[in-house]
Parts: sequence; structure tokens; C-alpha cells
Amino acid sequence: MRILLFALTVLLCVVPAIADGERDNNPEKVRRIPRKGIEVPQEKEEALRQQLKLLQAKIKQLQMSSRSQVVELLPDVQIFERAVRCALDHDEFFSPKDLDKANGLLKEGIQRAEQLLAGMPEWPHQPGLIVRGYVSRLDRTVQPYGVVIPRTYDFEHSVPTRCDLWFHGRGETLSEVNFLWDRMKNAGRYTPANTIVLHPYGRYSNAFKFAGEIDVLEALKDVQNRYRIDEDRISVRGFSMGGAACWQFAVHYSDRWFAANPGAGFSETPEFLKFFQKETLNPKPWEKALWNMYDCNQYAGNLAHLPTIAYSGEKDIQKQAADIMDVALRKRRIRLRHVIGPNMGHTIDDGSKFIIEAAMDSLAKKGRQVNFDYVQLETSTLKYNRMQWLTVDGLLEHWKPAKAVVKRLDREVPYPTAPHTYQVNTSNVSAFTLEFPAGTFSTVPEPQSDTAQPVMAWVSASEFVGGQGHALKAREAVRGEGPFSDGSARLQAHLTADGTWKAGPAPEELRKVHNLQGPIDDAFMDSFVFVTPGGTAAHPGVEKWVNSELERAVEHWRRHFRGDAQLVKDSDVDKDLIASSNLVLWGDPQSNAIIRKVLSELPISWTKESLTVGDRTYDAAHHAPVLIFPNPLNAHRYVVLNSGFTYRDYAYLNNARQVPMLPDWAVIDLRTPPGNVWPGKVVDADFFDEKWQLKK
Repeated sequence: MRILLFALTVLLCVVPAIADGERDNNPEKVRRIPRKGIEVPQEKEEALRQQLKLLQAKIKQLQMSSRSQVVELLPDVQIFERAVRCALDHDEFFSPKDLDKANGLLKEGIQRAEQLLAGMPEWPHQPGLIVRGYVSRLDRTVQPYGVVIPRTYDFEHSVPTRCDLWFHGRGETLSEVNFLWDRMKNAGRYTPANTIVLHPYGRYSNAFKFAGEIDVLEALKDVQNRYRIDEDRISVRGFSMGGAACWQFAVHYSDRWFAANPGAGFSETPEFLKFFQKETLNPKPWEKALWNMYDCNQYAGNLAHLPTIAYSGEKDIQKQAADIMDVALRKRRIRLRHVIGPNMGHTIDDGSKFIIEAAMDSLAKKGRQVNFDYVQLETSTLKYNRMQWLTVDGLLEHWKPAKAVVKRLDREVPYPTAPHTYQVNTSNVSAFTLEFPAGTFSTVPEPQSDTAQPVMAWVSASEFVGGQGHALKAREAVRGEGPFSDGSARLQAHLTADGTWKAGPAPEELRKVHNLQGPIDDAFMDSFVFVTPGGTAAHPGVEKWVNSELERAVEHWRRHFRGDAQLVKDSDVDKDLIASSNLVLWGDPQSNAIIRKVLSELPISWTKESLTVGDRTYDAAHHAPVLIFPNPLNAHRYVVLNSGFTYRDYAYLNNARQVPMLPDWAVIDLRTPPGNVWPGKVVDADFFDEKWQLKK
């Protein structure tokens, strides 16, 4: 049976995707993704809706229960209701077979609901192919995932178990109906022995970026809550678009996995689009900078901490992904293990599969490793700022390469040192933390001392010189306190205004920090609400544009990220909402009370007559700002003005295009209608500096 399923998966991968090709390089003519579904025969629709109502009635009964078991397991029932309801309401049955799948899903949902009402749910303790759900913090929607539970898993006395994450390939018709059905019928490409395999949905076909990225992390957390997972034996794997996702999770979260196994896909944006898509690129300056968010070759040094085994078919054009990473790794003196399937196209041969599985099994036996003598981190953003016991807390400038390398020193180093001394080399870093867990250090005082020796760092900072090379500054000593009684320790350091390093955290002030660093798209990687205007905009053109963009943002959040944006009137925004969510404010100061409330704290001026950003002023009748900024009402959350996620329909045609299209702020000329790339004519745009101020 496993061989048959594997053969089926390989066959599916050989079928060419609808997407990707030179015909998809015209932003003026963009086909709809996902495409409109088939016309559902009336009698079949009525039958489905009747069953759907039955399931909804049972869910309503369950929602009235306060039993902890019901609260915990209800999302496992709701995934079936939402899948079929969305397909019916939004024309997302793509073939007659999908109707049969929906019928099967409703039967499964009703059966689970009845089991849960009776207090006897069976699926949480069943091995095999299981689909489950969780409530996402992003928009409070129920999101599905699939797991393969091995027959060897002991639900009563299970020891911590290995878990492989498998990222699916691109599928423009991968509705919730099709995803759930596939996860209930298809074990997938790999089912290692004694291993739980997690198949995240990733909120459709976005290469597991943005909301898709958060879906993976939320699904994994849910699995860890429900099954005993060995935290030192979790891996990331995928093929095609899933291979691209694997590269991304490998370099951004290198310290979380015991191994990575990317196959085909893409690993960066510009070279892939030129090579694979044959696209001529003319990026805006901020676009080029923002490629660094997901261009994995810019983070390649992080794989020093993650064993990686890549796969490509010898004749597969998407071999380019691993080749790009191989070049980047060689520059960092790392040799990529790259298994190449002889004469293979966009698929995996049995011989390569055997080699890969042997390597993954060997790595799983060893498990995730932590080296307290050496750690390094490469990043371009504080969004991805952590590697094991090193955290970068501040950058000199976002979206330029930053690096920190920490080495433990011995007593023979030819400058003053102590038993707990580290050499820290930084580039484009303004603050960092070394956080050592319990048991790292001995708490026994040195013979010549009656106290524990301090944790010290000798810091060498290098700065950009004309955007090219680096100038190394002299070493400076940063002295922290000694280890705690449990052998843990913490050392923080930051650059001062005079350019010297000082122990302690960076000063408490408005500055870019982890998860509060922009760009606009970052607001949609955590809980958010759309705050709608309660009044009328000062100008008809602004009113029309705001309403159009708001409607589009709601539709495309559902269509592309499979969620339901939460809409709240400006008059209904309360302290709980301000505390819990990023506020996406729609309108202008005249129409939206929350915009009026926070406007004086934003680095722009916006009146009925004019919009002023820095030294430039625009006619408010024909221009509007979009921006992201720390919420003046809650500095731990964002406010966003007049924007959903920033890439549009043209980017849907190729996953490598799905990167942020706007930086921290932009001014839009509304006289140019919104299109498939931009929300209007972008007359100015840039990033805020590291203190969230306009750049001079």
C-alpha cells in the first residue's frame, strides 16, 4: 500500500502545473487564482447544504458545552464545516469529484460531532491518517492540518516521538475540501518508521510565507500539545513549492530542527524568476531590499547549525534552487549535500529516496545539537533574529545583511579573559543577548576567587563602508555578572550613541525590535482586525479608493490566505482589542476616529487639504498614505493605514513573486486606478529608520 501511495505521489508531481511560464509575465492580463469553480447542479447543492445544516446544528450544540474535551476537540469538527461552506459560498468546487469529496467530509464531520456529543471521540487516539484543526490567532478562523500517526505510537505511554514536517507542492485548486480529502487518503511521499508526519495546509498555495508561515508554526504547536513530540527530533521537508518552503524554514528557524530536506522549489526571488520564469525584472529600490526577507541565500550561513540534505532531479529546471544555495554555502565554507536523481525531471527516484531516508534516520538518532562554544546568525531583519543562545536585539539598518558570530575563548587568548569569556564579531548589529540555559556553566568559584567569575564578551563591530566592504573596529570588553546558581547566565550588550559597546539592554525607547520591525506585511503575521470608518472621507476620490481597497483586502485575505478578516467599526474599538491585535485602519482623519486619535503620533501630517511626508506635500484630494507604525495606543502592536498584504494578483502566478511589494510607508496617487501590481501610482515610498522615524 505504501508503495502504491508513493507511486501516486510521484505521478502527481510529474504532471506540469498550470502556473509558471512566459504567458504569466504580463501584469495587465492576469488569470484568476484560484479559478472559478464549476457550476454545481441544483440538486447536489441542495443535498450538500442540507447535510451542512445538520453539521452546523451539531456544532452549535457542542458550542453550548463547557466541557474541556469539547472545547479542545471542537476545531477537529469545525474544519469540515468550514471547508464545505467556503466551497459552496465561493464557487470553489473545481471538478465533479470535489462534490463527492465534500459529501464524504460532511459525513466525517457529522460522525465526529456525534462522538463528541456522546463524550466518546475516537479520532484523537487513532493511528494512521488523521485530519485535525486549530483556531488561528491571526483571524480566529479554524485551520486544518493532517498528520500520519505511526502504528507504533502508544497513546497511553508513548515516549517522545520524532516528527517530520512535510510541505506540499503548489496546487491552484487546493481548497480546504481537496486538502482534507487528500490528507485522509494519501500518506504522502515519506512515512518514516516511528515518526509522526505533519502536513500543514499553509493557508493554500503561498509557499508557506506570511500567514502560511504562521500556519506551520501554529499547526506544529497544536500537534505538540496533542501528541508527545521529541523537540530535538523535528525536521522540515518538502518538494517543489514545498521545497521552497523547506529552504525558508531551514534558514529562518535553523535552531528548531534536527535536519532539513528540501527538494526542487526555489530558494530566492530574482535569479529564479529570470531563470525559470524568463521574467525581466525592474524592481523598485524597496522591492529589491525586501527580497531579503525570503531570499534564503542571504541567510545561508545559518545552515552551519542545521544538517541539510537537498534533492534535485538531474534534468529538473528547479535544480537551480539547490545550485544557488550551493554557491552561497561555498562562500561560507560549507559544502552542501546535494543528492541528484539521475535522468530525473521534477520527481524523486527510488535510489535517491533510499539515500535521503538513510541520512535522515542517522541524523534523527543524533537529534538536534546545541554547541555552547560557537554560534552564528545571519539575517536582514529582526523578524528572524535568534539562533540557539544568541539573539540579535537591534540592527544598524534593516534589510542589509547583518551577522553575529560568537566564539568561546580559552585562557591562552593573548588579551585579558576569564573562564566565561566570548569573542563576539558583529556586522550591522546594534544590540545582542547571550542567553545560556541552566547547567551551561559551573557555579563553583575559581580557586583564586571567592565569587563566580563574570560572563564576559570581547566585541568587535564591523560597519558598512560605502555599501561595500567592512571596517573592523577595535575589540571592546563587555562585562556581565556571573552565572546563576543553576548554571544559567545572561549577557546583554548594545552600541551607545558614541559608538562604544556597553553591557545591558538597549535603552527603552521607540525603536525597531523583533516582531515590531515592519514592513506592512508583518502586521498580518499576528492577530489583526480591520477597523472600518464610521464617517465620510473628506474627498470623494479618497472615499471611493478606501472602500475599494478595503473590499479587495477582505476578499483576497479569504481567497489567498483562506481566512476571514475581522471587521470592527472605529466606534467599537476598545482597550481589549487595542491590547490584543494589530489595528488596520481604513479611511482618513475625517472618516475614521482611530486615525484621528493616533495621527499626531505618526511621522506624517494629514489634513483635509494636504498630506505631508517629510519635506514633500501632496494634494489630499488625490493622494492617500499606506504605512505601518507601532500603535501609539499600545507600543507592542502595530497600526496600519489603508493596506492589506501588499503583493497582488500578478504575484499569485508564481510563488517566488510573493514577497512584500511596499516598505514601511508609501504615498499613493489615486488618479491611477489600482491594478494587479500596485494599489495606484506609488509616488513615494521608503522604510522608517531604526527609531521609526522618516529617513533624512
